[in-house]
Amino acid sequence: MASNYRDVQVVVLGGGPGGYAAAFHCADLGMQVAMVNSDPRPGGVCLHRGCIPSKALLHVAKLINETTESSAWGVTFKKPKIDLDTLRGWKEGVIGGLAGGVEALCKRRGVDLYRARGIFEDSQTLRLDAPDDSNSDLPTGLRYQHLILATGSTPAMPGIFAIGDPRVMDSTGALELADVPSRLLVIGGGYIGLEMGTVYAAIGSKVTVVEFTDGLLPGADRDLVKPLQKRLTTAFDAIHLRTKVESLKATDKGIEATVSGEGAEHGAQTVYDRVLVSVGRRPNSGGLGLEKTGVEIDEKGFVKVDATQRTADPHILAIGDVAGEPMLAHKASREGKVAAEVLAGEPAEFDNVAIPAVVFTDPEIAWCGITESEAEAAGRKVEVARFPWAASGRAITLGRAEGLTKMIVDPENERVLGVGIVGAGAGELIAEGVLAVEMGAVARDLAESIHAHPTLTETVMESAEVFLGHSTHLWRPPKK
Repeated sequence: MASNYRDVQVVVLGGGPGGYAAAFHCADLGMQVAMVNSDPRPGGVCLHRGCIPSKALLHVAKLINETTESSAWGVTFKKPKIDLDTLRGWKEGVIGGLAGGVEALCKRRGVDLYRARGIFEDSQTLRLDAPDDSNSDLPTGLRYQHLILATGSTPAMPGIFAIGDPRVMDSTGALELADVPSRLLVIGGGYIGLEMGTVYAAIGSKVTVVEFTDGLLPGADRDLVKPLQKRLTTAFDAIHLRTKVESLKATDKGIEATVSGEGAEHGAQTVYDRVLVSVGRRPNSGGLGLEKTGVEIDEKGFVKVDATQRTADPHILAIGDVAGEPMLAHKASREGKVAAEVLAGEPAEFDNVAIPAVVFTDPEIAWCGITESEAEAAGRKVEVARFPWAASGRAITLGRAEGLTKMIVDPENERVLGVGIVGAGAGELIAEGVLAVEMGAVARDLAESIHAHPTLTETVMESAEVFLGHSTHLWRPPKK
């Protein structure tokens, strides 16, 4: 077959939230763009195997939990009946609708979408390998002026857990919802493990979480984790901290896990119907032919980039998970727009100081900017203001007074440096904190902005008022 290479101004390799944001913005800025995506439909891990399907299932879990909790308010429902086929179909419908929307936007913006795996032949040539022989219109490859690398990440599966049994799942397998295991072991107490554990516990599984460190959600603010851990202690069958899974073994009765540490006797063995391994993700930088380019990769597999998302190769930029922590879809989207503006010659760089992080458990946890522990580690003097939701009228009416809104403030200039929230809808509430930190707002800006009553957003205003010393609901000595 004769070679058929097409010339294009910009290629975006990867069709996830970072990739399609970059492709669309490049097109909006007048560039000729091709997007190469190895999946049958665009959207990336976030849409097909991550953010979207997990949040769809977490919504169902929240609904199920509310049907039992409402009995305390005098409203009792029958025990929910779970139809897995219908539930899976609804989840896939959500994914399909959003994926179709991305495809439609490609056509509307004139972005050429190629369903293929891209392999670098050199710094300005990408070979296209079709997943099958049905795409006869697919060119051999693309020659480009610039390429934006947006290949994302993959769930990490340590070798000791890769025993070749489908009952040992990563996050992708867990989202397939093949069945409702009677007993589920979750290895790793990070956000993926806790989110999926929440889903399975709601639909009927007895969930055990094993975390190697001394707390759930390592790296998150302990004040925010406490209310979540308290609730999960009742929702899950067991939570074992400072505990390690030594090995997994497939048996006829299930997956036998050998554990050691504070949560179990050394060498203790328990059999589970399924095991979810959620110990992190690794960047998709291997097997792409990057060694044929000038791109540099660090010891963790991340592509090295500067503030303009440029790599060491003048023709290649990189964004999203493959370009470093934090591995978040919204960070990737922002980087994609920066990369597009850089290629358009605009004075752009990734200089955001407030990247929000959200854990969509129940209650949700969200934070942005600097945390209290980060300030302590850096030796930075800060003042911390806390507003407990037990003093929030709206939280009490929702029956969710366990929440907390926390503000980190510079005591010298009263600038808001960070915001942390735990409670119902924290993922939505954190937006005000992001805006405050990004704009360099001071606590008085938030305290004197009128917030609707009764709402949970008032807790952000109230935390600022706590700092200023004139909270309506909490007493604190006035600031001198």
